[in-house]
Amino acid sequence: MEEKRILDQNRAPIYEALQTFRQMRVVPFDVPGHKHGRGNPELTAFLGEKCVGIDVNSMKPLDNLCHPISVIHEAEELAADAFGAAHAFLMVGGTTSSVQSMVLSTCKRGDKIILPRNVHRSVINALVLCGAVPVYVNPEVDQRLGISLGMRREQVAKAIKENPDAVAVLVNNPTYYGICSDIRAIVKMAHEAGMVCLADEAHGTHFYFGDHMPVSAMAAGADMAAVSMHKSGGSLTQSSLLLIGPNVSEGHVRQIINLTQTTSGSYLLMSSLDISRRNLALRGKAVFAKVIEMADYAREEINAVGGYYAFGRELINGNSIFDFDPTKLSVHTRDIGLAGIEVYDILRDEYDIQIEFGDIGNILAYLSIGDRPQELERLVSALAEIRRRYRADGSGLLSQEYIDPEVVTSPQEAFYAPKKSVPLRESVGCVCSEFVMCYPPGIPILAPGERITAEILDYIEYAKIKGCSMTGPEDSEIRNINVLQ
Repeated sequence: MEEKRILDQNRAPIYEALQTFRQMRVVPFDVPGHKHGRGNPELTAFLGEKCVGIDVNSMKPLDNLCHPISVIHEAEELAADAFGAAHAFLMVGGTTSSVQSMVLSTCKRGDKIILPRNVHRSVINALVLCGAVPVYVNPEVDQRLGISLGMRREQVAKAIKENPDAVAVLVNNPTYYGICSDIRAIVKMAHEAGMVCLADEAHGTHFYFGDHMPVSAMAAGADMAAVSMHKSGGSLTQSSLLLIGPNVSEGHVRQIINLTQTTSGSYLLMSSLDISRRNLALRGKAVFAKVIEMADYAREEINAVGGYYAFGRELINGNSIFDFDPTKLSVHTRDIGLAGIEVYDILRDEYDIQIEFGDIGNILAYLSIGDRPQELERLVSALAEIRRRYRADGSGLLSQEYIDPEVVTSPQEAFYAPKKSVPLRESVGCVCSEFVMCYPPGIPILAPGERITAEILDYIEYAKIKGCSMTGPEDSEIRNINVLQ
């Protein structure tokens, strides 16, 4: 039996190779055309010589992301070791690319995949690409907060029993709000039924590097996990990891990734993944313990203001809220008479505070390795002032963040089918052929193949009036919507 090599988490092989490359003073007769920044002085002045000097093309000393055999391969081995995976792929197309590679690796046209409906648009986009058919497990909804929760074990078991030909089960670990399903139980059910278990861990990087955290997908035995290192892990925007377990073919997944990922992998993004993985492996536990401490303190202070509800572990019910991400500072705002998006706008426009998102009833302040207590004090003070200045009667506010869809046809069939554009209010009863969503969080209100109802249209128009950033449709003003002919 082959003895496992001990890996040194102090290493950062891509970073080290770039440092060596910088010292070599290589004359570039290759791309990129800015030639270490000389050809674009304005860009160099903006980003700095150090940055543009390592924005280079793949070459033998720096390896190749499409087929890594040296420094990138070593960086992937170190990432796999740090995250407890059989292999890790460095991804430069964001966690969208990781999620899509995960689905495309396991599903083909006509295959069924069991998943919650409150998935990120990247999951349903992957179904458009590969032609798989979604079997939705409609999540429970917390009526007070108006947010969708996790999948109940009984619902997943029922979906597996009714769809024994499904090939995969996908789990959010956690949701944007920090809600976790019982992923260990779901993995066990999926495997017993001969299905693979996939995890969207866009918001769960820190689960791998902290005590008193929900279980990570790899520790729970999931087959694949998409991990957004740039969110809570500290790497540059658009950099991500795709993790796989021991029963997944590394070579097959690499082929799937190479179908859509660029052949010109950014060394800025790859080196940021390398350095950030090292940072988390060496210091993650201590750093995230402080993040939890700050989040707990902020929850306590915000709840003391009155009117707001900064929710946390008290929601845990052992099933649809099996666990809660303690770093997530999610705050319910409807009781002060304001939609979350209204509080979001006031914080940015009047207090110079940019939070992650606001929806119909809640806001989310995203805490991670770069936050400090003094900024949280400023947020708490601003929320107290907003309550004093803007408090109103909230009886007319909508509360529901999630509406059960009626799926008529697969996302791929609907997306590519003949379609026509109709005014929004005339589309009731039609089948949608495009996406409509608030972004963030990027969870579709409507997806291709779903029936349009008056309730959904009410929600869309209400979200528009309140100032939610609506994306997805061909008509950018969302006055018209594309439906099947």
